[in-house]
Amino acid sequence: MDMEMWTKDGSVDRFGKPARRDISGGWRSGLLLLANQGLSTLAFVGVEVNLVLFSTRVLKQANAEASNTFSRWMGTVNLFSLVGAFLSDAYLGRYRSCAIFQSILTLGLVMLSLTTSYLLLKPSGCGKEELQCDPHSEFELAMFYLSIYLVAFGNGAGEPSIATFGTDQFDEEHEHEKASKNFFYSYFYVATNIGSLFSETILAYLQNLGHWALGFWVSAGSALFALVVFLGGSFRYRHFRRCGNPVARFFQVIFAAWKKLSVEIPAEDGLYEIQGADGANNGGRRIHHTSDFKFLDHAAIITSKDKINPTNQNNQHPRQHNPWQLCTVTQVEEVKCVFRLLPIWICTITFSGTFVQMVSLFIEQGASMKTTIYKFHIPPASMTVFDILISSTFIIFYKKLIAPFYTKLTKTIPKGPSDLRKMGYGLIFAMAGMLTAGFVEIHRKKYALEESEELSSLFILWQIPQYVLLGIGEAFVYVSQLDFFGSQVPDVMRSLGIGLSLSSISLGSYFCSLVLTVAMKITTKEGDLGWIPANLNDGFMERYFFLMTVLTGMELVLYIWFARRYKSISLERREDVGMENEMS
Repeated sequence: MDMEMWTKDGSVDRFGKPARRDISGGWRSGLLLLANQGLSTLAFVGVEVNLVLFSTRVLKQANAEASNTFSRWMGTVNLFSLVGAFLSDAYLGRYRSCAIFQSILTLGLVMLSLTTSYLLLKPSGCGKEELQCDPHSEFELAMFYLSIYLVAFGNGAGEPSIATFGTDQFDEEHEHEKASKNFFYSYFYVATNIGSLFSETILAYLQNLGHWALGFWVSAGSALFALVVFLGGSFRYRHFRRCGNPVARFFQVIFAAWKKLSVEIPAEDGLYEIQGADGANNGGRRIHHTSDFKFLDHAAIITSKDKINPTNQNNQHPRQHNPWQLCTVTQVEEVKCVFRLLPIWICTITFSGTFVQMVSLFIEQGASMKTTIYKFHIPPASMTVFDILISSTFIIFYKKLIAPFYTKLTKTIPKGPSDLRKMGYGLIFAMAGMLTAGFVEIHRKKYALEESEELSSLFILWQIPQYVLLGIGEAFVYVSQLDFFGSQVPDVMRSLGIGLSLSSISLGSYFCSLVLTVAMKITTKEGDLGWIPANLNDGFMERYFFLMTVLTGMELVLYIWFARRYKSISLERREDVGMENEMS
């Protein structure tokens, strides 16, 4: 039998049989999933890109209130990524998760389109700058919020699964497929940007002209097409069997370690681990023991109550034990991996907050600038196209041009900067982007038009540098973050690792909302208009941008401290697992 015909990473086909390399997975499946991601992103961003303007023009919210509405919604989108990742790893599996959550996304977009068409746009044609909409009833607003939060749940919960499912299509034990797997997250982000590009140009332009319902219906159609594309590859996809509830495994370690805190930790070979075929199931691998977070090692201490013979703990078929009293070294190391990742995760929250500004306050800033060139009107939301183009270009040419230049410049090993180092560079570019936005705002107010209450004669293209700088930072941080979090968690928690990465955007959004709320409360105490009033010419939005610059700088200092002390996960080789399985 030709062993090259079968995958070596434990993946199976849709019938649960070992996956054949020639008829499953690879780039045929990967390209379907990239197309699906592009179409799903087009659908989602069609709502995201102009939600702030929709809130001000259709729902008649003030600037700060609209920005907070968006930040809370965007935060919820990415918070749902943790929920979806947990359900995927523990119960549903990645394929079912993708199908279910994308169906919910489509349902939410159809509801939003119907709600906008028949409930919110009254009188007909309202939602433009010159025609305000009538006040809305509680029922109409409830239907609107239900719709956008269904969209949030469908998109947020499904994204970790689709990203991880894409990498599942490549066998990391095969040299050619392993190289493709390493590139997948980069192409995944490019596909995301391509989908965003259409929404942030064509759809943003239509919605800025007041064609809100049309824009939402296009998004709904794109989501439906994305679902059809995904289901079309059902017979080709590779799958991994579920490995149980990762959250339960996490708390089993905490509980078992707490119960045995008074027991002395033996030598490393005295801790409990299962060897042989029972030790690594469903494509999962054991993790080598590490010396940090030693209090967790208590969970792997064998006592007389555990009914395990210490001299026979490594046999092929160990007796069943209570997992809330005794855990394997691998299970303990899974928890250690999460603890090591948490400081890195926390230190990307403020960056995520700066990223959220591109689709909230940057748009409000652009709407208060000169947006016409000859007779063509540039939608403020379309300025994010510069972020998309620069980040996509940066990702595409990174391996061929940027990494080799970095290696030559720094005289380091050919691999270029590590994921941790790239995330640090991204924080620096984020600081530069927010600082630039602050100076642009000062410059914009200098050119405020006396005959207009809200506009400035400064041309909107002055915003390009801040979008470019944040785009480079985005390329550094988010691709590296996906790769890093996907590789630094155990096999049984890969979707949860990606979900943790994406959820930093959630906390960043909530953090921005909190900072903005506190800033507005403090600056409006004595009857002042505050930093971000309805008329930006009367406010000090640049101070908010400078505050975010300082906070990102503080986060960078903390990040460097934790990154230098980070210890990478140490997994056993799959070929070692295979040899043990053969021996068993």
